[in-house]
Amino acid sequence: MRFPTFLKSLLLGVPVGVTLLDCVGYVARVEGVSMQPVLNPDASVTDYVFLSRWAVRNMDVQRGDIISLISPKDPSQKIIKRVVALQGDVISTLGYKLPYVTVPEGHCWVEGDHTGNSLDSNTFGPVSLGLVTARATQIVWPPSRWQQLPSTVPKTRVPIAIGKRSSTGSSKAANNHAVSNSSGHSTSTLVHPIEDVHRLN
Repeated sequence: MRFPTFLKSLLLGVPVGVTLLDCVGYVARVEGVSMQPVLNPDASVTDYVFLSRWAVRNMDVQRGDIISLISPKDPSQKIIKRVVALQGDVISTLGYKLPYVTVPEGHCWVEGDHTGNSLDSNTFGPVSLGLVTARATQIVWPPSRWQQLPSTVPKTRVPIAIGKRSSTGSSKAANNHAVSNSSGHSTSTLVHPIEDVHRLN
């Protein structure tokens, strides 16, 4: 009788687990240096973060949030960046084709914290909120790095003008995390779900 009980528990547990992963969130490995010093502050340390899908279920991101999003350059990759500006905000850009950008409706402006070593909105422009998949809320591994990830915009990157928020919903911003490799080229910092780690090492 024990086996049928175990089988019933398994049959119930698998759908519940899948639902939790799909709706609540998951743990992911962060690769690259574009979010230094907040993430991966040292070349010898790889951070694992909890990505909350629930936090962005209504596309409710705030300035300063660290988010995971589908890369506008490569839809097969997920990247991690900080939301710097929301729809209606005016942002001073860093090397973009225009010196100032007003973020359009339904978009956000994302950047890596490691200025000059990040492939972000300064390369591909404002990001559609539809590309945002989750918000990074905590570093969960290694134990020495356990901490909450606060939503703060670096003082040097605060928008020069703040737009009005929509009464029907909040604007979102997506972050693209990039790294500078030994040849000096920028590459995207990737986020790998923990279930994929065993085949991505």
